[in-house]
Amino acid sequence: MDVDLRDLELLDTVADAGSLTAAAEVLYVSQPALSQRLTRMEDRLGVQLFDRQGRRLVPNAAGRRMLLAARQVFAELDAATRDLREMRDGRSRRVRLAVQCSTTFQWLPPVIRGFRERCPDSEVRIESLPGDALITALLEDRLDVALITKPDPQMDRVDLLRLFEDEMVAVVPAAHPWAALPYLTARDFDDAHLVLYDLYDQSRIPATPLPIPHGARPGRITTMPVITDLVIEMVAGGQGASVLPGWVAAPYVASHGLALVRIGAEAMSRTWYCATRPGARPALVQALVEELTERLGKPVAVSP
Repeated sequence: MDVDLRDLELLDTVADAGSLTAAAEVLYVSQPALSQRLTRMEDRLGVQLFDRQGRRLVPNAAGRRMLLAARQVFAELDAATRDLREMRDGRSRRVRLAVQCSTTFQWLPPVIRGFRERCPDSEVRIESLPGDALITALLEDRLDVALITKPDPQMDRVDLLRLFEDEMVAVVPAAHPWAALPYLTARDFDDAHLVLYDLYDQSRIPATPLPIPHGARPGRITTMPVITDLVIEMVAGGQGASVLPGWVAAPYVASHGLALVRIGAEAMSRTWYCATRPGARPALVQALVEELTERLGKPVAVSP
């Protein structure tokens, strides 16, 4: 491995401090020693991680990518430490929740508020996990509740409650030719440039099917992190069309001059499920599941 925890700590500290001198004071080492450590790390990676802007060191594209990884590692270690402390003390008052395929959480505050009314002195911890890892995390007891919509080969190993259907719509600038159509067909997508979440990256194995009609042949697909604001800005800037859940895109229509267009004569929809480990649920998990089902839809037991 080309980096270790000390390297990640160095990267994070320099990014926050903005200079080697300030970072050295935080880490209680000399500035020359820190400079040498950074140089050695960059040599091992074969790429420079910081650019100098005036007197400040600013992470460049490579540095930002490594910084994201570093902070995810630190967050996971912090979470593990808290979990072990709770296990040691014989107490656990938290429920771990993760959501697949969305960064828009307008629905979450009422759920948390209702859960805390049911279970004072408890907490919901939102976990950041890849969308295709949620069921595995459930089965490995790294997660308690997952909201999922993508098919998964392990869905028959967890308990599912059907929550609701949401419609997938095309998102385009208001002046786009699609905005005048009652709905889109597969032919409309031919040669189109699409901007999609990177969970639709077709180089992944297995690849998630594209959210477009069967037989459509888009000309180009740009994928990016699951950050809705970023996708919306790309569409509003004329860099392509996107396909998003209607409830995710709707808040941006007026502010960004967008139009939402139905896909297909009948709505293209997907089903959301609340997933938990098989068997009797602990009281806190059950309370959160009840809040989710009451706020987001009427639960209907389903078989995968």
